[in-house]
Amino acid sequence: MSNPWFRFKQFTVFHDKCAMKVGTDGVLLGAWASVGNAVNVLDVGTGTGLIALMIAQRNPLAKVVAIDVDEQAVEQAKENTGNSPFSDRITVALFAFRQFVQNTSERFDLIVSNPPYFSNALLPPDKARARARHVASLTLDDLLFSARSCLKNNGTLSLILPYDKSDELNSLCEKHTFYIKRKTIVYPLPDAAPKRLLAELTMLQTGHTETSSLIIENSRRQYTDDFSGLVRGFYMHL
Repeated sequence: MSNPWFRFKQFTVFHDKCAMKVGTDGVLLGAWASVGNAVNVLDVGTGTGLIALMIAQRNPLAKVVAIDVDEQAVEQAKENTGNSPFSDRITVALFAFRQFVQNTSERFDLIVSNPPYFSNALLPPDKARARARHVASLTLDDLLFSARSCLKNNGTLSLILPYDKSDELNSLCEKHTFYIKRKTIVYPLPDAAPKRLLAELTMLQTGHTETSSLIIENSRRQYTDDFSGLVRGFYMHL
């Protein structure tokens, strides 16, 4: 049986009740997203609350609203954030994103999401995991559409996606009038194909996209200096 918790330097995340476990994707987004000017933050599909916790750690002024459509995930995220040093700055609530947008007048400096993405894959047999990982509950199209409704004019939307969603993201940015301000292409190993795309979107037109790449490991369990530098504030062994 896998460990029911994952200990970071400043907080511990239990994931035994949550369909989506702690993983590299969430850590990448939580460490990569620009949080310096983000006072009001929305975490869409918070799962365990990991990304909300990371953002609260990185910006001591940030107040984070974390939402999820899954009741067990919300229960777990409430426990994880409530037991953290940042409990007074994180609010966890049971909401689908579209429902949340209809019920709030708040505008956010930053929206972060590690969204469901297996739109062309078979649904996993476990229903909770299926809902967490499949676009049945929230498509990328829906995510961008709803984000426009509660993002400040100068705010940013930060996402992590499979790299093969790059073309779809470009098309949806054009559809919803978003601009890719910054992106990082993530490679698992030096000679491997790109696996993930970190993207920062804005509603303000940008002259160009700041583009970089990140390799996670030089070899199995041997992290690169770039990845270690990005996540050093969180992983216990770095």
